Parts: sequence; structure tokens; C-alpha cells
Amino acid sequence: MKLSVGTVLSLIAATASMVNAHATLQYINDNSDVVRAPPSNNPVMDVTSSDMACNVNGGTPKSSVLTVAAGSSVTLEWHHGGRDTQAIDPSHKGPVITYLAKVPDATTATNPASLKWFKIYQDGLSGETWGVDKLVANNGKYTHTIPSSIPSGDYLIRSEIIALHAAGTYPGAQFYMGCGQLRVTGGGNANPPTVSLPGAYKGTDAGIQISIYYPKVTNYIVPGPAVFSG
Repeated sequence: MKLSVGTVLSLIAATASMVNAHATLQYINDNSDVVRAPPSNNPVMDVTSSDMACNVNGGTPKSSVLTVAAGSSVTLEWHHGGRDTQAIDPSHKGPVITYLAKVPDATTATNPASLKWFKIYQDGLSGETWGVDKLVANNGKYTHTIPSSIPSGDYLIRSEIIALHAAGTYPGAQFYMGCGQLRVTGGGNANPPTVSLPGAYKGTDAGIQISIYYPKVTNYIVPGPAVFSG
């Protein structure tokens, strides 16, 4: 089939728009100094890659930590460009997830792929609304609680978006993740079950290799472990 010049140009523009609509974690409680920003907003697509932990630059510590009380709320904020841009292209539908990993000192912790992570939040599919839909509607922000029972000390927090618009085959799902540095105070003595990243996901997981449009998904299983409620 021969395409017209106008159609070709439209496809090029659409592709450029999709690339520009990739996303990065940029703020935690309005603080950007504690976020280990990746060098670009491109996704990771190989679930076995060490970049699955905290993205390409996630092993580079920052000098600051954000102090939060156990049981308090944190707000994580995503954008595809600067803060005045949308969170991520609305077509990139999928879940929004948060993990924590305990570390001796968040300002010196390297090699996040070697850490043990536990999931503290997930927002998958509710009716016809995805976690990403809510993120976009809320200007890139989502808020949840730090479990009140986890031990005090330093943590890396890992925020993740899994975009499923092209996930009918593997690799196809796009994984966007960013990590930040927290110091939790007033905690307890819980010992949450942990997983490794990479390791917690398989390319064949029902929530990773999935066609969300044909047939339209009505029941979605968020990949990874269960949420630790604390």
C-alpha cells in the first residue's frame, strides 16, 4: 500500500510525539534534590536488565535525603519534560507502582539492582480507569502512605509506570522507573517480604505481555509481589 506524503508526515509527527511523551520521576513531596534522575526519559523494555531497579542513572547517589515520618503521605510527581508538561502521553495506559528498599545510607547506596525491594503501593485497572489515567488527570502526581510499621532508617523509593499500549508481544511493555532517597523516622519493627529487581518480573507475566485493547481488558493483574500494607 502506497502512503501519501501527508500520511507519512502524520505518522512521523505521531512517532515524535510518542517519544517526547515518555516520562521521568521528577519530584517527591515537591523536592527534586533527592531524585536520582535518569539521563533520558526513555523506557526500559528488558525485564532482566539491571536498569529495572532504578533506571540507567539510578545507581548515582544524590547528596540529599527527604525525611518522612512512618505512616505519613508522600507525593510522587512525573512529567515527560519540564514541570509544565503532562505526566506521560495518555495513550501509555497501565499501572502505577511504588517500592521501597532499605539501605544503610541513601546518599551512598549504589548498585540498586542488588537491593531487596518491597511493594507499598499499586494502582492498576479499576473499571475502565488505569493508574496512568489518574496520574495524567492529577498533573503527574500520585499520593500514598509510607507504611507505619517499617523500621526507621534510610530507603530508596522506587516509583514505576508500566505502559501497556504496545504490550501484546514481548518486548513491548515500556517500564518507566525512578528512584529517590528517603529517611524514615518513627517506624516500627516490621520485616516485609522482599523481591529482587530485576527478578520480580518475567516477560510472560500476565500483567506484562498483554493486549489491553483487543479484546479489551476488564481484569488486570499488576505484576510483582503483593502490596505490603504495614
